[in-house]
Amino acid sequence: MSGGSGTIMNPVSILVAILQRDWAMMRRYIVNTVSSLVSIYIIFLFIFLGIKGLSSYAAIGALEGTLEGTVIGFFVWTFSVIAYSDLAWSLIVEAQAGTLEQLYLTPAGFKWVAGCTVISNLALNFVPVVLLLVVMMATTGQWLNLDFISLVPLLLITILGAYGFGFALGGLALVYKRLQAIFQVFQFVLIGFLVVPQRLPWAKFLPLSLGNSLIYDVMVDGVRLWELPTGSVLTALLVGAAYFAIGVVIFSVCENIAKDRGLLGHY
Repeated sequence: MSGGSGTIMNPVSILVAILQRDWAMMRRYIVNTVSSLVSIYIIFLFIFLGIKGLSSYAAIGALEGTLEGTVIGFFVWTFSVIAYSDLAWSLIVEAQAGTLEQLYLTPAGFKWVAGCTVISNLALNFVPVVLLLVVMMATTGQWLNLDFISLVPLLLITILGAYGFGFALGGLALVYKRLQAIFQVFQFVLIGFLVVPQRLPWAKFLPLSLGNSLIYDVMVDGVRLWELPTGSVLTALLVGAAYFAIGVVIFSVCENIAKDRGLLGHY
């Protein structure tokens, strides 16, 4: 009975431990956390000022909806960047510190550690990113509908694909170690996914794209989750799950390569 209970509770204990660790790190390095959000806001501010400079075109409808789309796009993009980068960064830091091999000794398996890491990152970053969203809305004067009952499930569905990229990059980090340049490239790739027009028939099969459109419907038009087209929600879920599954497979392949080559014990 104790063995079965340990098997059930061990992943929970891991999640609690990682939450405590990440919360302590966030408090310890609060300046870095705030600086990251400020950097994102400054980028947003430059784009907003650029759009505002074209206000004469917006007045005749040429840029209708641009401000709302920009705010929502940055909101989703911020969560997506956190989703794909935090796991890979955690692996790089653990490898640099020489503690990566120790994580592989956990009885629950390293994939539980990786999964708990992404859950912890999402939970601890949710409030700061929402506060950033409020600041962006105040800056633009575009007060959007914050229906969290509808937004949270859609947000999780939307960034599921980004987590897939996170696992894929995490696997590559185990083998190739230094991926900073790839992180920077992926930030722009994610922006591309968000700005692809939904009128293109293949756009809904891209990660983030359809989910971002559904979030737009909730935040701008006030549509509730259960009022959205069921087919669109299911498609967004299946697309996100597919990219997530591909990412986990890539992670597993790279993990085996790293073990075979003895790459876990050094950076």
